[in-house]
Amino acid sequence: MSTGRLKSSQTSSLSLYSAKGAAEKLWKYRIEVDPTNQCKKKLKLKGKELLSVPLEIFDLGELQVLEMSPERESCLNYRMGRVPPAIGQLGNLTVLHLDTNELREIPPQIGALQKLETLTLSNNQLSRLPAETERLQKLQSLHLANNNFEELPVQVCQLRRLSFLDASDNKVKSVPASIGNLERLETLLLYFNALQSLPDSICTLGSLRTLWLGKNHLRRLPSQFGQLANLEWGRSHCSSNFEGNPLESPPPEICRGGPEEISRYFAGWDE
Repeated sequence: MSTGRLKSSQTSSLSLYSAKGAAEKLWKYRIEVDPTNQCKKKLKLKGKELLSVPLEIFDLGELQVLEMSPERESCLNYRMGRVPPAIGQLGNLTVLHLDTNELREIPPQIGALQKLETLTLSNNQLSRLPAETERLQKLQSLHLANNNFEELPVQVCQLRRLSFLDASDNKVKSVPASIGNLERLETLLLYFNALQSLPDSICTLGSLRTLWLGKNHLRRLPSQFGQLANLEWGRSHCSSNFEGNPLESPPPEICRGGPEEISRYFAGWDE
């Protein structure tokens, strides 16, 4: 190689290195402290950044909160079509917002984010989750509303620390019996789906305080439904919602009376 060509090659490599370093500094400069998330290190992508996510951000190992959801004023113009597999490199993430994009799938590398506590995937075009989702054993809050799910993903029912689950406004026809694994679940939102029945195991969710089942196709509730004594029927009108179902057993007026009325109804029905 001639001296001139060698210098050219070295200059090119130096330029690439400098460009990468400059890009890294740019993204680090944009990291802010988020007071709403215990002052964690947060980065928010905006506008055209969502069309072609800069891969440099996946080298920011210190990042704890990442928002890749469009701004309200730009959401009609700039949306993300895919999540880069490199997302798995951000092992310190505890909060990841991916809602209101055009996502049809989530990469299996999501399973590497084992410190994740909050994941928002609402308002996309998802119909399934990767098997690796069940590795997110610190997840407490999961948002799946307004997608194309026809059943509640079984992986979700393995997330034993989950306290909030929103799967409303989908096409969910069935809930796995393994929903009973979610012993810490306090809020379950399943309204605007296509549910025709509920598994008996849903009656074992003793921590459940809010349950929305409105706008489904339910004709009956499990006979042990009255065991959900922590549902706040009397104290908070919106904590339980059955409206918009063709309920027959028990009828809507019994459901409005709360767990005790439901228990009495099924006790008499069994006799």
